Amino acid sequence: MLHHFTYFLFKLNVCQPSENTIDFWMDTKDVPKLEYALKHGNYKTRKLAAEALEHAGKCSSVPALMHAINDKVQNVSIAALNALEALGCDDTLVVSITSKRFNWVKEIRDKAVKQEANKGKKHNIYRWERASKKSFERVKEQLKRPIR
Repeated sequence: MLHHFTYFLFKLNVCQPSENTIDFWMDTKDVPKLEYALKHGNYKTRKLAAEALEHAGKCSSVPALMHAINDKVQNVSIAALNALEALGCDDTLVVSITSKRFNWVKEIRDKAVKQEANKGKKHNIYRWERASKKSFERVKEQLKRPIR
């Protein structure tokens, strides 16, 4: 009964469900509540909901998990990818998961290479090269000329 009350408060956006509540929903295979938590929860709740959907094992939750693989928080995306991989309903799904994982690895490697390349680089912005200094010098030269 307490878990139903928690879900009601969660729908009203008053509180987030606890890990025990999400585990209860996973044990009872209450997929709609888990999908709602995956869509509307904070990042910890979304991650727990994705892991719970993996253990619930229903292919009906694939669209919600597909939407969650593009989450801003990488831990949520990884949990959704793992859940989709565990469900594995069709081959195109496995191909999209694999390509997403390779894209992440490539982005991480590219970011590391870019940081390494810029590590010793110094930015040469000198006072006398700034635009404001140049415009100030130009105005100063114009003021030196006689006014007609």
